Amino acid sequence: MLELRNAAKMVGADYHIYPTDLVLERGTLNVLLGPTLSGKTSLMRLMAGLDRPTAGSVHFDGADVTGMPVQKRNVAMVYQQFINYPALTVYENIASPMRISGKDAATIDREVRKAAELLKLTPYLDRTPLNLSGGQQQRTALARALVKNASLVLMDEPLANLDYKLREELRQELPRIFAQSGAIFVYATTEPSEALLLGGNTATLNEGRITQFGPTIEVYRKPLDLTTAKTFADPPLNFIDLVKSAGNFLRDGAVIFAVPPHLQNVPDGPATIAFHPHHLAPTAQTADSARLTARTQISEITGSESFVHLQFADTRWVMLAHGIHNIDPDTDLSVFIDTRHLMAFGADGRAITTAGQRG
Repeated sequence: MLELRNAAKMVGADYHIYPTDLVLERGTLNVLLGPTLSGKTSLMRLMAGLDRPTAGSVHFDGADVTGMPVQKRNVAMVYQQFINYPALTVYENIASPMRISGKDAATIDREVRKAAELLKLTPYLDRTPLNLSGGQQQRTALARALVKNASLVLMDEPLANLDYKLREELRQELPRIFAQSGAIFVYATTEPSEALLLGGNTATLNEGRITQFGPTIEVYRKPLDLTTAKTFADPPLNFIDLVKSAGNFLRDGAVIFAVPPHLQNVPDGPATIAFHPHHLAPTAQTADSARLTARTQISEITGSESFVHLQFADTRWVMLAHGIHNIDPDTDLSVFIDTRHLMAFGADGRAITTAGQRG
């Protein structure tokens, strides 16, 4: 078990990581989700021992390892920018951590070939990294981390340089592999969709603070505050400021839609209502859908989906609709919000209540 106890990192007078408490269990996949410069890499460096916290402590299996250098910890790290030994073959790059730890030749050969097969590297074992593509070099770095049998595996956007098909395969395989080893698996990403695909637990980060940590799908569906909701949304969330009065949400005194059952506890008065673009549709998806009229701005067709940019009153929304929807600009369009998935936030940005167990 890895524990951060009030751990913080300062550079000069600035916090890179604010005081943080975090517990990661063995055999778990833990995603660090946040935009660039949110603190993901800084947090991983504290976990690994590359940096010492300015305050607080780091513990592994109950032992205080705050001052222990990374060389004395059983840690494997993979970065977006792959790091390999240029003079060694792919085989020797993968084998290097096992040779350092004194594994016998038969074990080394078995584990190297097993990792190479998984990562589609078997034809390239005799090549040096300079004779590989960028994706093949990254797979070599991943394979080296895989065979190390580390207790803590830290991966900082490791699949960004891989082609789509291999990236999807590895997203499915890596959590299973490391879970079987009993390692603590920490995976940093800027992509909410990647966090959802990986599953496990997710910590959302914003400007050096963990805003929420828990099972990935729960953090996505039940954000504790507006910052977390925005972090875990791509395309960005849609918002509208309304006033709750009795059983309705109003705007400028006009009823926009009825209050859904899961938001009945929202007190009367102003509230910010948020919803994901895929919960806005050109047709009613359920009996709980509320019809509104918005004006189209532009349509972006990606093939199987369309992003329709809308203007509702003085608010801009995005609708993510299945299929091709090539709608002329400045068209008045009926759209339907699935009110079962609405989220409500107060003036302080805290969630008043959140949607039920639906995605």
